[in-house]
Amino acid sequence: MLLAIDIGNTNLVLGVFEGDHLEHSWRVATRRDETADEYALLCRNLFELAGLSHSQLEGIVICSVVPPLNDSFETMCNVYFGVDPFFVEPAEQDLMPIRYTPVSDVGADRIVTAVAAFRKLKDSAIVVDFGTATTFDAISKEGEYLGGIIAPGLDISAEALYSRAARLPRIDIQKPSGVIGNSTVESMQSGLYYGYIGLVDGILRRMRQELKEAKVIATGGLAPLVAVEIDRIDCVEEHLTLSGLEIFYRYFQQKRR
Repeated sequence: MLLAIDIGNTNLVLGVFEGDHLEHSWRVATRRDETADEYALLCRNLFELAGLSHSQLEGIVICSVVPPLNDSFETMCNVYFGVDPFFVEPAEQDLMPIRYTPVSDVGADRIVTAVAAFRKLKDSAIVVDFGTATTFDAISKEGEYLGGIIAPGLDISAEALYSRAARLPRIDIQKPSGVIGNSTVESMQSGLYYGYIGLVDGILRRMRQELKEAKVIATGGLAPLVAVEIDRIDCVEEHLTLSGLEIFYRYFQQKRR
């Protein structure tokens, strides 16, 4: 049994694999001030609710874009699970060539997700990840990471409206009943939702002018909400990053043998 952990700025996504099959997954809020003990309690509670035992773990693989939490998770894995975790580092891997300068600037989650996308399509691809930031990553038909685009995420945009405009409320992100809102909340929801669709669709159109026949995969927690409105997105794979972590783990386990 393999535990895969994606440490993001907003959410912590965990998945348990049996072989290459994702059996369980969870999405919880990332809390930067929690200790290794607190995260261990969280993981054990999630395992217990799913009827799993941590004693069955054969390995733990992690990608993180929150460096202050890395030590806490390493301690948690070693002390509570008796497993030395494998952290994916873009500059220290050879599973996917990276055409980005410097290589160390690329988020580990972006490379992990790109590897999963290329493994799935076996061709050029564009990955749109709806996370704290919305990222667009380009993969060549030879399986190289070419680079991408970073835009503010939906949650960041919604929070900016609330914090910078005194009379605007904090709202939930959802598809409004129509484009023209008949209340402040609906007007904000429409601006965020359809404005974001326009942003994503426009960027994808320009990226496809360079990558031509590339297929587009959407992932991330908000992908199902937005992707249904964008014809340029070919499929949604909500757990693409977890799948990429599993691929990385198996690859490096084979290299060590």
